[in-house]
Amino acid sequence: MGIMAAMPNDPLERASSPAPSHASVPAWMTPSTLLRASVAVAVLTIVLKTLAWWVTGSVGMLSDALESFVNLAGAVFALAMVTIARRPADEDHPYGHHKAEFFSSGFEGILIIGAAIAILWAGVSRLLQPQPIEQVGWGSVLLVASSVCNGVLAWYMLRAARVHHSKALEGDARHLFTDVWTSAGVLVGLIAAALTGWHWIDPVVAILVALNILREGGSMLWESSQGLMDEALPPDQLHGVEQVLARYGEQSGGEARFDSLISRRAGSRNFVDVHMHVPAEWTLGRAAQLRTDVEAALMQAVPNLRATIEILPLGQATVFETVASRGE
Repeated sequence: MGIMAAMPNDPLERASSPAPSHASVPAWMTPSTLLRASVAVAVLTIVLKTLAWWVTGSVGMLSDALESFVNLAGAVFALAMVTIARRPADEDHPYGHHKAEFFSSGFEGILIIGAAIAILWAGVSRLLQPQPIEQVGWGSVLLVASSVCNGVLAWYMLRAARVHHSKALEGDARHLFTDVWTSAGVLVGLIAAALTGWHWIDPVVAILVALNILREGGSMLWESSQGLMDEALPPDQLHGVEQVLARYGEQSGGEARFDSLISRRAGSRNFVDVHMHVPAEWTLGRAAQLRTDVEAALMQAVPNLRATIEILPLGQATVFETVASRGE
């Protein structure tokens, strides 16, 4: 016999799940709103960085402009995935659509790797045939303006991602922060090349930028794959679950025991399955009341949790556990 904790839009969960403090971010800072802002900012930075490349002829500027195209594609795809992830559970997807956000993170990682390869190609070509850089002042102003736009938006997005537990929003924010550091590196290389007359500095900086972007893209792909493979809850959250179960086991005088605990994450949602063993002479009502209390406590301990607690008599295991113990 099993029961599942209420979905996030149910009154029970709104009342008992603490959720990270939504008061820490303005009400308008929803994932969808911020991703729309990310699309607009990406278009703006593409214009600014393309102008900077056009007036300077810097391959470093070109590499930065190419990454902004990746920002635009990533933001558009992330917005689509966040929209899908918000769909309620249905007959074909009884656990919801939350994993769609991991597709967004993985897709953006692939785009980042593609941009890094393009930048490497341009950097090596320019390194073999160095060219002078022009109008460094205007190019620097345009680059700084685009970096300020990206940095401010990324800061707000990361704050909102922690509140809403949005993997898509976090991935886009991390990408924008990478873009800011990329622009800073390009700017340093641009100024150094102009001051020293060593034109090879510009393509070398572009190559270093590409390698950094490649590392970030690989990291995002790895994290996305782990999410799609039903990774367990983080150690701190899992420890919180174990503490709740231990506490209720003690409060029952040792009569109730919990085992077979498994957990997984799917986008912004967390899932826990556990068996609750109680004495066979307990009434169904008493066992159900304890289960309700445990569910409420678990939802307080872990945000956005959906718990499934199966009640069993003490000493009895499920067929699956019996077969698994035999190694069959």
